[in-house]
Formats: sequence, structure tokens, C-alpha cells
Amino acid sequence: MPADYAKANRPHVSEWFGHRVFPIVSGSSEALSDQTNHRCPFLTKALGEPQRCVKSDETRADRRNSAGVCTISSVSNGPRQDWLVCPHRALDNSLLEEMVRRLFSVATACTVLIKAAPVLSNPAMKSQVLSSLQDPNTRTFVYFQGKLGGEIGLPKTAGSPAVSFDITVAEIVPSEEQGLIDLGFPGEAITLGKYGVIELQTTDTHGSYKETVSGLTNALGLHPNAFHEQLANNPQWAGNKVEGPNVSNVFKRTFYQVAFKFQATKRPSSVGCVLFLPKPVWDSWQPFLGAPTVNRQDDGTYRLLGDESTDPSDWIYVFDVGARSSDGGPAPLAIEMVLGTNAAALSKAALDIAPRKAVEGQGANDAVKAALLKRLRTNLPGLDRS
Repeated sequence: MPADYAKANRPHVSEWFGHRVFPIVSGSSEALSDQTNHRCPFLTKALGEPQRCVKSDETRADRRNSAGVCTISSVSNGPRQDWLVCPHRALDNSLLEEMVRRLFSVATACTVLIKAAPVLSNPAMKSQVLSSLQDPNTRTFVYFQGKLGGEIGLPKTAGSPAVSFDITVAEIVPSEEQGLIDLGFPGEAITLGKYGVIELQTTDTHGSYKETVSGLTNALGLHPNAFHEQLANNPQWAGNKVEGPNVSNVFKRTFYQVAFKFQATKRPSSVGCVLFLPKPVWDSWQPFLGAPTVNRQDDGTYRLLGDESTDPSDWIYVFDVGARSSDGGPAPLAIEMVLGTNAAALSKAALDIAPRKAVEGQGANDAVKAALLKRLRTNLPGLDRS
């Protein structure tokens, strides 16, 4: 890459079909294969067979123009960070298992089996799931997501909106009532245990990725055997007319839904809710939450606003995208912080502490009144400035 290019403030596509294209370029054969075949490595791993990027075959131009775009590199928070723009980028089996273990209080010594719901149509996979129910040291889960069985949610009522959960995880357990059949397993005495919800915050961006996606696709066609080398020497290909995240919309679009779902999952049939939050989004939230202090607990997790609860049902997992992969695959996701919280604590931060700090930050002056005086002064020179 040309010297100092990465220091430029312009946004770039940072991962394309699951692999790094900026500020470093993954040169692995796996990356080239996924990019050439428009394959999504995350859906492929979840379903156990090759899956094209769902945006590659879209008929809508706005979706097709973003084919393969997983993350955007932007300096909207100050430092350069990777902002997730596709929910499938967060499909990571190891992190999913960690969140499931916490939500469902799975003992460390216990094995966890987690499968996307659609794989149950595969006889071998279904057999594996059913066999796991016979092992007392294994707990078995299935999950539903938009492209993996469809989202689960709550329907609209006269007094509440319709909401959909990004990922719904349900435990499958042997039934004590012989002959009870659930989930379409003929002849098997099984039933559903409790469920948990995982919400993921992706980011809206300004503008379109059309020029960059077109440029990367054309470059791959022109340089099929030297695409990564050419891309490393021409980093502008990954940043052609790319615009940054719509930061002001991130919190507004998410906060109500998160608080709502934290509350809606407080019921006997549910184990609670996890918000899986990219680090850039968490950083962008800070002014909206009053830049709250988070306190580390003895178990390594954190709490907000002096909350010392030892058994919260709701959690925020803050994660970041690794710079590079050690095995040629997609860069790994890493957990930065695990925060135990609830809707009341988040609401207090957003609706009490942040507004109070906004007022206190102006001292004795009212910033709104000062702005009004300044705007009116030109046309009303005799306006009392006291």
C-alpha cells in the first residue's frame, strides 16, 4: 500500500465477501475463492455447505450494489474503526456459544451443541442433534435468524408494535411426557426448553457502495491471479465514493428496540436478551448515554451506574473485528467487554444522565437561548441580551 494512504480520513470498504481489503489486504487462497464465487463464508459455515452472499443475487439495485460488503472502515469516532453493515458478519460459532452459555447458565464442564434451524432438514445433522439429547453432559440448542429459518418475534397488538428478534436461540430437551413431539421430529419424545434473544446492531451508511463494488468486481475479473497484489497497490479501489456511517441514526434506531426487547424477554419462558454491539457503535453511543462509568466486577464483567447485580438477565457484548486472520479465513471477532445491564439502567443513562450533563455543560448559560439571541441580533439590534 502506498505510504501514509491508510491515514487518509476517507471511508473504505474494509471487508469484501468476508475478507480484508483495507487497510490491509488478505491474500489467502480462501479469500480469493470466496470473492471470485461471491460466497459468504459466514452463512457457509453456519449451514455446512457453500452459500452465496444473499445480496449478490438481489433484483433490487440498492441491495445488489452492496454485494459482498461486510464492514466499512471509517474515522467517524476519531480513530479508524470497522463498522458492521451486514448482520451475517457476526455469525461466529465460538462467540455464539459464549453468549448461549451465559444466557442459559451452562456449566463449564458441559458440552454445547448449537445448530442453525435449517440444518435440521439434513438427516445427518438431525441425527446429530437427536443423539446429543441422550448425553447428560451435552445441552442442545437451535437458533433462528433472518436467512437461517427466519426471524421470530412478537406480533402487533392494539397496544404494542410488532417486533422481530435478530437471533432467537431455543434449547431442545428430552420430554418427560412420552410421545410429546415438537419441531417436526417424528417419533421423538422431545420438547422446547427456554429461549433467549440476541440482538445485533449493524450500521446504516450514507450514499452507495455501487462504485466500489463495481470497481472491485472489475479488478478481480481483470487480475484473477494477482487481484490481491493489485488491490494492495491501489487501495483507492476499496474507497471509491464510499461514505461513512450515519452515526446520528445508530442510537436513535436502536435504543427503543433494545429497551423494549430487554423488557419483553423478562418472562418465565425466556432466559433474557443479549445485545451484540460492535465497538464503534458502543463508542458512538457514549454521548447519548452520558458517557457512563462502567465498573468491573470480580468475574470480569461490567456494570453501569453503580449497579452491583450479580445475576442480570440482560447483557451487552461489545466486540471488534480483528485486523487479520492467522489461517487465511475471515478475521476473527474479539469480545472487548461484557456488560450486565437492564432496560431501566439504560433508560436512566439516556433519559436522565445525558440530558442533565447537556444542561450542566453550559454552566449558567442556556445554549439554546444564546443561539436564539445570536440568530435574531442582526435583524433585531435592540434585542435585550441580558
